Amino acid sequence: MNTLLTFWRSTIGKKVVMGVTGLIGLGFVIGHMAGNLQAFSGAEKLDAYGALLHGPLHEIVLLSRVVLIIAVILHVVAAYQLTMISRAARPIGYVKRAPQVSTLASRTLRWGGVLLLAFIIFHILHFTIGSVHPDYVSGKVYQNLATGFAVKWVAFFYLVAMIALGMHLYHGAWSSMRTLGVSKQSAHPLKRYLPVVLAVVVSTGFAAIPLAFLLGVLR
Repeated sequence: MNTLLTFWRSTIGKKVVMGVTGLIGLGFVIGHMAGNLQAFSGAEKLDAYGALLHGPLHEIVLLSRVVLIIAVILHVVAAYQLTMISRAARPIGYVKRAPQVSTLASRTLRWGGVLLLAFIIFHILHFTIGSVHPDYVSGKVYQNLATGFAVKWVAFFYLVAMIALGMHLYHGAWSSMRTLGVSKQSAHPLKRYLPVVLAVVVSTGFAAIPLAFLLGVLR
């Protein structure tokens, strides 16, 4: 236990925790995206998928949700503590200069993370619990999507959140691989092909659904 606490209290320990929990989150969103895209196969297909998750796979889904919740909590706490450590190390602040070997995703990572945390809470209340949904019907996954995204500001909020998700995945996936030693030092640090692919595929896959309802492709 003391070893774990010592590891957690160290800066590298927090970075490793962020890396591992980030990859757990990445695995979840890829699976979640793949399931959601069944909306393009019609209401019957998507509702059957929802029934599968709440039927034969219910225990596995519950376990995965518990793991995901723990991962999100650890990720947020580690991110907050690392931010506080960074600020404490430079109380006066640096002279402002042009960013060196950085991206828009890295420079907006913290604000993007806050937006995603707010989105996750809203998403759970919207489509999982249904408490903020205008016409939630248990078991009717496709219908819930249709009526939920009929509210235009909700659909636009999802689209904005997916942009933030893509940027977060782009920098987070690269950072996690570097922290865990999967990705090595490079002479071209901004050439991050795998993170780019992951970010584009996942964010586009999620955004396709509210966009399809907004454009009338799905009804």
